[in-house]
Amino acid sequence: MKTTHRFGQLAGAGALALACALAAPAHAQNDRMTPIAAPAQPDAIVLATGPLPGAKAQESWHTQYGSTFARNVTVATLTPFLPDPARATGAAVIVAPGGGFKTLSMSNEGWDVAKALAGKGVAAFVLKYRLNQTPQDMDAFARELAQMFSGAARPPAPRDSASTLAPQIADARAAFALVRARAAAWHVDPDRIGMLGFSAGAMLTMATALHGEDAKPAFLGDIYGPLAPVKVPADAPPLFVALAADDPLFGNGGYGLVDSWRAARRPVEFHLYEQGGHGFGMYPKTTTSTGWFDAFARWLGMHGYLKPAH
Repeated sequence: MKTTHRFGQLAGAGALALACALAAPAHAQNDRMTPIAAPAQPDAIVLATGPLPGAKAQESWHTQYGSTFARNVTVATLTPFLPDPARATGAAVIVAPGGGFKTLSMSNEGWDVAKALAGKGVAAFVLKYRLNQTPQDMDAFARELAQMFSGAARPPAPRDSASTLAPQIADARAAFALVRARAAAWHVDPDRIGMLGFSAGAMLTMATALHGEDAKPAFLGDIYGPLAPVKVPADAPPLFVALAADDPLFGNGGYGLVDSWRAARRPVEFHLYEQGGHGFGMYPKTTTSTGWFDAFARWLGMHGYLKPAH
């Protein structure tokens, strides 16, 4: 089986990764999805990829587990979180939240991550990428999820991720192009822009590295994404991987992605946490998986991204 086909299988089954939006901390009680008005996003910049073809349901927002989610995103945006100029290192990260390509965990895997990166002097840009359509009605959406988790719904037929995720890859490419176009204004080095993704966002991050053509991330962060083996480009960027061993989606699927990077003699760091489940993101938890961000920051520092380039 071709490795790109295998990655496409996982992307085709990406709806199952919706658990990254649903698998909140074990102690969370407010698990009900509550519709809310779209939050103010005055800094969000509309990307030039256009509306999702054939989309009928309109973008909507809800809260769950004390976090904020968007779904039925039909127009992609990019929201900058810029560091204090006195601390800016020139490095930047495109942040891709997860949600099974049906919703986006905007705060836990987007805004909160971006704020933490900006605090380290790294410019961060949250990518609200276009999503697969879901029922506009919240109750109907909940029923769709229940059916999906019951096993009654089968994932789409496997396809190569370059086609399966074509709209999302286009959004990621547009995000990189925009940051490079405004690099001077945002005090960003166009050669030091990486990408960090969570679950489905990690799938998109890897697809962008493999099929994103001119995107060319300088480094990659894969947080609880699938770890199927891939064909690693000769110039593959440094890769940081974090996963919990008890992740119900990807904890028992092997570590082929890490093995692929090592076999290609490309830089890779892998953190396998004993506990944490799926979707831990920036949620405060008692498990050591909560330390993934500090580990990622130290890794960025090791590669020179926490200081200005000389």
